[in-house]
Amino acid sequence: MYLEKINSPSDVKKLSIDELKELVVELRTYLLKRLSEKGGHIGPNLGSLEFTVALHYVFDSPKDKIVFDVSHQTYVHKMLTGRKDAFMIPEKYESVTGFTSPKESKHDLFTIGHTSTSISLACGLAKARDLKGDNENIIAVIGDGSLGGGEALEGLNNVFELKSNMIVVINDNDQSIAENHGGLYKNLYDLRKTKGKAEDNLFKAMGLDYIYVDDGNDIEELISAFKSVKDLKNPIVVHISTTKGKGFKPAEINREKFHYGAPFDIETGDFKNFGNGQNVENYKNLTVDYLLNAIKKDKTVAVLNAGTPGAFRFSKEIREKMGKQYIDVGIAEEHAVAMSSGLAKNGAKPVFCVYSTFMQRTYDQISHDLCLNNNPALILVYGASIYEESDATHLGFFDIPMISNIPNLVYLAPTNKEEYFKMLDWGLNQTEHPVAIRVPVVDVVSTGEADKTDYSILNKSKVTKKGKDVAIIALSNFYNLGKEIADELGDVTLINPVYITGLDEELLEELKESHKLVITLEDSVIEGGFGEKIARFFGTSDVKVKNYGIKKSFPDRFIVEEFLIENGISKDLIINDIKEILNK
Repeated sequence: MYLEKINSPSDVKKLSIDELKELVVELRTYLLKRLSEKGGHIGPNLGSLEFTVALHYVFDSPKDKIVFDVSHQTYVHKMLTGRKDAFMIPEKYESVTGFTSPKESKHDLFTIGHTSTSISLACGLAKARDLKGDNENIIAVIGDGSLGGGEALEGLNNVFELKSNMIVVINDNDQSIAENHGGLYKNLYDLRKTKGKAEDNLFKAMGLDYIYVDDGNDIEELISAFKSVKDLKNPIVVHISTTKGKGFKPAEINREKFHYGAPFDIETGDFKNFGNGQNVENYKNLTVDYLLNAIKKDKTVAVLNAGTPGAFRFSKEIREKMGKQYIDVGIAEEHAVAMSSGLAKNGAKPVFCVYSTFMQRTYDQISHDLCLNNNPALILVYGASIYEESDATHLGFFDIPMISNIPNLVYLAPTNKEEYFKMLDWGLNQTEHPVAIRVPVVDVVSTGEADKTDYSILNKSKVTKKGKDVAIIALSNFYNLGKEIADELGDVTLINPVYITGLDEELLEELKESHKLVITLEDSVIEGGFGEKIARFFGTSDVKVKNYGIKKSFPDRFIVEEFLIENGISKDLIINDIKEILNK
């Protein structure tokens, strides 16, 4: 076995071509075994296996610097850079992250989990090299899906200005997470079809040299191509055509399904616990049904997403049902927000579905293009919670400080199904404000009664239980925790604030008359968040305020229950705090 002897890229260089081919077989075998048992990014890693081996065979990492875009295709890179045990020994599967991490290895230059960043990062590395007078190779690896993102094109545009060594490897498998969208992909198609000889060539048009590798899963072709560009003194694009899911037939056939998934059966390709929830009542499926009905009733409704349809249960069948009213802009969240503003301005009803962690990329567009112009687009913010992603690269609980302080925006936090549907109706059909809704991630709760709230009367909270001395203001996914605390304490007040972007000052004034303590609960970063606004309101009064939320940090792969305790959040901890404060 060759893999057992690979502890660094220098060991890869010792192998002959035939031995490298055997190594590729071993890598794929262990990779598939781990993926089948643990899940993860399946297709991207299987498809990038050969070119990763070739990169480490030709270049000299870490002196030569390789930046992987998104870095969800770096499992093999990790196996070749001293971390093979995490892919060969089940007990060590959790010892590495799913993304590049400088904390793990000197061969990982950045912690990366969002797309379209590698070329810009590599431009910085290359410019710093030139300023210092060094001579290492700088390699940016980016997939065709990521290439359509705005930052990737900005970076690619700047590569020409370097006029020095910079190698951009385009991993083209004719697939993003789902299908690619946009005119860029017509050119990539033509280049693949003509084996790189098409007259129109985006990369040459930008002043870059260009070579094409027709079989990007052929180790010999790849080694030859990479050797030809090593140590060049000018920027060049190496365009390689690969097969997503290479070597595992189910992943090659169903590329979207196998982009990312739970553990699966290697023999059949059936997921053991795919967890797609298609037949389970949850807020994602409820939203799909709502949007399909809205589209059917109103031809001006437009549903947008930025290259991640599966995250919202927008299956191929659902996308086909939505027809021309479904818009996938590719991995370009910034464009989606600005386009939503344009749609709203011209009388359409845009609904932009976005994961909280990716919404971070859109701050300027939300603030300037949408809210400054006060256009009535609707944004559905998914995964805004500690109960969703726990990787440091994909945290979703920064949304409240980020967008709730932007003027004109109305950010709503439903706590049950009826509220959610009423907020959707209002947000979709009103014409006064840009509206965002924090889609719940907890189990669906139904009151059994239609919500009759008029959400056009802004910043009115709901008192769901009246009491004295203590008021618990429990926001979003933490409302149920607030209810549990209120039920145990008895004669206290429980408030569902509803609006994240404003305070019910009339209600807060009333609390001063019969309450000594206000508790705020929010499933988000506490600094700059909702609770601090409450504390500011009561600042000069006799009412004490205690805020509960998440401390500002980048935690990685936390266990939710333990993470909550670390942040002082549990029913018992908060009740004890309340009693101590009242007894002082």
